Amino acid sequence: MANEQTIAVLGGTGKEGSGLAMRWALKGYKVIIGSRDAERAAVYANDLSTKLGDVQVTGMGNPEAAQQADIVVLSVPYTAHHATLEGVKDSLAGKILVDITVPLQPPKVRTVHLPEGKAAALEAQALLGEATKVVAAFQNVSAENLVDPDHVVDCDVLVCGNDAEAKATVIKLVEATGMKGIDAGLLPNAIAIEALTPVLLWINKAYGVKHSGIRITGI
Repeated sequence: MANEQTIAVLGGTGKEGSGLAMRWALKGYKVIIGSRDAERAAVYANDLSTKLGDVQVTGMGNPEAAQQADIVVLSVPYTAHHATLEGVKDSLAGKILVDITVPLQPPKVRTVHLPEGKAAALEAQALLGEATKVVAAFQNVSAENLVDPDHVVDCDVLVCGNDAEAKATVIKLVEATGMKGIDAGLLPNAIAIEALTPVLLWINKAYGVKHSGIRITGI
């Protein structure tokens, strides 16, 4: 069944972005793959459409993708976070931005690093202003699990933001990927959520696994 909402995934040619884009497309959402390289995005989207069959996936540059979308998902390395947002800022007013960025600091990716603004999502909100509803989600999900459409991702997704309606919308997007979305509070809680990713990376190494995740019990 087609969904009326259009989702742009900026950085949608990367593993996590492409995995989310694929799962939403399979659920009937119109998906736009955004990239710094519009031609690369178009080729990738065409290949994805061919692979998946009857889905709505197109590719274009990040500014155009953000302009045409109802919901924008930011899936870029932290080093590209600020510049990418600056390039699409004018297209995000009145929209939801789902920021999945983790402020990792290579090579110490298994150690928590708090950026100057304490969380990437908080930095995004400060840059974009209150006209854009920033929601943090998907930071603790293995990208390799997402890119396999037949794989059931066995973890929960913590979702935080200052706008209750925006959070509810993103929780529905989480459910469309096959996972459970958990309301994790206001946007400052993104500090803890983003910081969990290096912890999970440490657990992966310590226990010889690749895809550790989180599960909230008692609900």
